[in-house]
Amino acid sequence: MITRTVSQIADMCGAILKSENRELLIKGVSKDSRHIDGELFIPIVGENFDGHDFIEQAIANGAKATLWNKRVPIPEHLKHIPFLLVRDTLAALQKLATSYRAELFTRIVAITGSNGKTTTKDMTAAILSTQYKVSKTIGNLNNHIGLPLTILSLEEDTDVAVLEMGMSGFGEIELLTKIASPDIAIITNIGDAHMEQLGSREGIAKAKVEILQGLDDDGVFIYNADEPLIEEAMNKALLPYQFKHVTFGFTGSPTWKADSLDSTPYSSTFSVLYENKLSSIGEMSIPITGKHNVANALAAIAVARLFGISAEQIKEGFSFLQVSAMRAHPSKAACGATIINDAYNANPTAMKVAIQALSQYKGYARKWVILGDMLELGEQEHLLHADVGLYAAEHHIDVVLGFGPRSIHLVEAASQQNDAIVAKHFATKDELSAFVIKELKSDDIVLVKGSRGMKMEEVVTVIEKG
Repeated sequence: MITRTVSQIADMCGAILKSENRELLIKGVSKDSRHIDGELFIPIVGENFDGHDFIEQAIANGAKATLWNKRVPIPEHLKHIPFLLVRDTLAALQKLATSYRAELFTRIVAITGSNGKTTTKDMTAAILSTQYKVSKTIGNLNNHIGLPLTILSLEEDTDVAVLEMGMSGFGEIELLTKIASPDIAIITNIGDAHMEQLGSREGIAKAKVEILQGLDDDGVFIYNADEPLIEEAMNKALLPYQFKHVTFGFTGSPTWKADSLDSTPYSSTFSVLYENKLSSIGEMSIPITGKHNVANALAAIAVARLFGISAEQIKEGFSFLQVSAMRAHPSKAACGATIINDAYNANPTAMKVAIQALSQYKGYARKWVILGDMLELGEQEHLLHADVGLYAAEHHIDVVLGFGPRSIHLVEAASQQNDAIVAKHFATKDELSAFVIKELKSDDIVLVKGSRGMKMEEVVTVIEKG
């Protein structure tokens, strides 16, 4: 973590230091006054809270200094600790992270995309860890607050940091990439998430390509060749440099390609091709299901090769991969049925990818989908939900269950497309769970997915307990 004197920190973030003890050593930063894991307190101001109100609690829990908005009076009884005065504490946090990153020799891999960011991050970090000291984004700390905090938590001897970058609107990825100054930038894919804010998939691609604004001229851009919108957006962007390009995918002639794919609910196997020839990596097995996760694995392999990781180390890294929770995680229902818990988040593209993977599993009597609403889709939300329902029917899903006011369009579309499907909509999770527990059989398989706000993992928990 960042370890500097308060005087150095003030210089790094452009603050005016109010303290006579300019050589006080500060280790780490924290924005949570309840759980201080760093000695510099960052009072963030939100819509319904002001971190400045919690300075006493922060000091009591171990803070030794604080950033401070210069328009907020300094409490007289707290003037014994250093106050670093700034116009905007969030902007100062971001500037501090930018300055600290510039002082590090750490190489940074930055990852964005509509789907697969976290899984690709986990895969990349697992493989690189076979040879290097690696840090990665923890949880969902991938935004304008979380990413600076992640950078400031890096030890100075970290070889590689794998950072996830999320966004909901234009300009957000550009901010993050300019803070992180990545050596390698990855775009996993372009989906439908944040359609409400960005208007179209072309708008989403434009926002994702902002990641290149922070890439150095000797950096490498790794992207999904199966998504033409990425290259189109890149060609339209006003980029400062021409970067080395590395692609991955399943069609055409990407740099890295997967062939002979076979998936179960528990793993995927495939052949790895490099420039359309069988790579020295050969056959690969990953402990996670689905074609989309094979694409994520190809991106991680591309990074690994740039870092000189051997085929044996790549396979070793995948063997101890720990994927973040609720991302295609297999488990068992009380009745013995197989559950695929993919409830962390959802958008139309991700829904279809998960349904496609489910449709290809062999040896199950019936294939179920339990789908919650997809949020932030804008004016087209009804059509996009219906399209997922049609997709489920076309891919021979036997049971389609929906929860949430938008998913009724999904259920109706599936039923209209194929009247042999069991298609039902539920107003409550209790009613939904009761139906599943009653009807689910031991030789069935069920996919559970929905937007984060729908908390579909609650359904998984009930089904597992029975």
